[in-house]
Amino acid sequence: MLTSLSSNVILAKARAMYGRRLKRQDYRNLLGCSSVAEVARYLKNQTDYAAVLAGINESEVHRGQLEMRLRQKFFEDAASLCRYELTVGEHFSDYLISRSEIEQVMHSLVLLQAGAPEEYLFSMPMFLNKHTHIDLTALSRVRSFDDLLDALSHTPYRRLLEPFRPIPGVPVNYTGIENALYTQLYRTVFSDIDRYSGGQAAAQLRRLFRYYIDMTNYVRIFRMRHRYREGADVTRSALLPFGSVRRAKLEELMSAENREEARRILRTIPSGRRFLATEYDYPDEAPAVFAMQECQHDIHFATSPSVVMLAYVFILQYELQDLTTIIEGVRYKLPAKETEKLLIANNLWKG
Repeated sequence: MLTSLSSNVILAKARAMYGRRLKRQDYRNLLGCSSVAEVARYLKNQTDYAAVLAGINESEVHRGQLEMRLRQKFFEDAASLCRYELTVGEHFSDYLISRSEIEQVMHSLVLLQAGAPEEYLFSMPMFLNKHTHIDLTALSRVRSFDDLLDALSHTPYRRLLEPFRPIPGVPVNYTGIENALYTQLYRTVFSDIDRYSGGQAAAQLRRLFRYYIDMTNYVRIFRMRHRYREGADVTRSALLPFGSVRRAKLEELMSAENREEARRILRTIPSGRRFLATEYDYPDEAPAVFAMQECQHDIHFATSPSVVMLAYVFILQYELQDLTTIIEGVRYKLPAKETEKLLIANNLWKG
C-alpha cells in the first residue's frame, strides 16, 4: 500500500512532467518548419526533448532516426513513472512493452505486405531491445509470413498469429491479426486492474479503457458498415471485446440502415453520447481525442497515482503521434494548415 507521502511524490512528478509537454506555440513553431532538420533543431534546443536528442547532428538526422529518438523519450518517461508507482506501475510497464511489441509486429507485417520488409531495419527501435521478448533483429530479416512466425518463437504472439497463415491467392487478414493481438493486450490490462487496483482508481481505469474501446468499435462500425458497406459478419469480427456496450446494442448499431439511425442508437448509450459530443475532423481521431480530454481532466483532478500516471502516459503517447504527423507533413511538403488538421491536439484547441 502506498503511503500518503509516496502518493504525493508520484502525483507531483507526473504533473511536473505534464507541465513540460509541448504547448500550442511549440506546435505552431514546428508546423512552420521547412525541413526535418529544422524540426529536430527546434525540439533539441527549445523543448523537453533536448536530453534524448543530445548528440545528434540535426542537419543530417534521418526522419526514421528522429522518430526513434522521440519514441525513446516516451518509453523512458513512462518507465520512470512506473518505477515510482508500486500498485499497478510494474504491470502498466508490462502493458507499455506489450503495446510496443504489437506495434513492431504490425509494422513488420505492413512492410512485408508492401513488398519492402527490408525497410524494417531502418526503423528498428534499438532502445526497446533490452525490454522486449521479441528478437527485433530477427524481425529485420523477415521475408515471408513463416519468417515472421519464426521470429516470434518463444513469444505469445506466434500462437496468436498461427491461425492467420496466408492461403495462396487470399490476402492476409491484417484486421484479424490486429484484433487478435489487441484483444490479448486488453484482456491482460483488465485482469491487472482487477488484481492490483481497487476502489475509485480501478473504476476510473476501467472506464477510460472501456470507453476508448467503445469509441474504437463505433469508428469501425461506421467505417465498415456505412462507408464500405461490409456485411455484419465481417464488421463483427473487427470489433474489440471488453468495452462497456452490451452485445445486443452493438448488434443494433450494426443493423442501422443509415448514419442517422446509428446516431439515434448512440444517443441511448453513455459512451455513445460522449462519442457524438466529441469534436474531431476525421472519425478515426475520435478515440484519441476522447482519451486526451479525459486524461487532461484526470491529470489535474484525479487523486489516484495510478490514474494520474496513466493520464500522463496517454497524453505523451498522443503528443508523440502528433510529432510524427508533423515530421511526415514537413517531409512531404504538406501545407501547414493541412497538417494541423491531422493533429489530435488541434481538436482540443477547437474545443
